[in-house]
Amino acid sequence: MPSFSIGKLAKAANVKVPTIRFYEQIGLLPLADRTESDRRIYSDTAVQRLTFIKHARQLGFPIEAIRTLLDLAEHPDRACDDANALASEQLQAVENKIAQLEALRRELQRMLTAGCGGLAADCRVIESLADHRLCAQDHAPADHTLPPMPAGT
Repeated sequence: MPSFSIGKLAKAANVKVPTIRFYEQIGLLPLADRTESDRRIYSDTAVQRLTFIKHARQLGFPIEAIRTLLDLAEHPDRACDDANALASEQLQAVENKIAQLEALRRELQRMLTAGCGGLAADCRVIESLADHRLCAQDHAPADHTLPPMPAGT
C-alpha cells in the first residue's frame, strides 16, 4: 500500500499543506499515522477522502454538510435521503447567490448608464454609493450582512 508524505498528499490532491492540517484539526481528515521520526504518512484512502472534500468545497458545501456526506459515503448501506437534501439546500444557496449577483449586475449597469463624464461632484456612481436609497433595487445579500473588509482597507 503506497504511503504519502504530507507534501505528496497535497500534490496528489492538488491542495496546500495548511489545508490538510486544517482538515485534520476539524476532523474531516483523520489524523495521519506517524513514522518513528514523527513525520506524517498518509494512505490512498487519505487521497480519496481529501479529493472528496476538495470537490465538495468547490461545489460550495459547508463543512458540516461535508461531514455528513463523508459519513454517508462511509456507510453505503444507508439511504441517501440526507445527501439529496444537502444537495438540494446547496442548489438553493447557489440559486440565491445567482439572483443576488444578477441584481448587483443590473444595479452596476444602471449606475454606469446614469454616470457622468464631468466632475466627481456630479458623478452618479459616487452618488449611488453614498446613498443606498438611490439604488433601483435591493442587491444586498439575503441576510443583509456583508463579509468583513480585509485588513488595511
